[in-house]
Amino acid sequence: MQKLLYTTALAAAIFGAGYWFGTVRPVHAATPRFFELREYTTYDGKYPDILKRFREHTMTIFEKHGMTNVAYWNVAEGPEKDKVLYYLMAYPSREAREKSWKEFGADPEWKAVQTKSEEGGKIVQKVVSIYLEPTDFSPLQ
Repeated sequence: MQKLLYTTALAAAIFGAGYWFGTVRPVHAATPRFFELREYTTYDGKYPDILKRFREHTMTIFEKHGMTNVAYWNVAEGPEKDKVLYYLMAYPSREAREKSWKEFGADPEWKAVQTKSEEGGKIVQKVVSIYLEPTDFSPLQ
């Protein structure tokens, strides 16, 4: 039993290190990535629907088009709780971002997912995008 626990812990550590080294680059990366912080405000009662769509479909379709899912956040308290989803995406460059979103928007799989998920009405009321470039001292490049 103890050997199984040790092996499981070791495998988790190796997997975790590989995951983090794949997404977090050294401070002085030769080619820092381009980031986008997105804010989706949902219609009343539709927050669970946006979470389900991202969890079951959207994240995978993003990856198919060269986008990197960095982080997703629920608002912990206040008027935006259960209403607004924040998430951070990474791209090799701004040009890559533009290309990826164009391909994503035209993807038949995405169109089918969007149509199916909105059978009971639109989910997203408002989208805000903020483009970000890492500082030279940022651990996340």
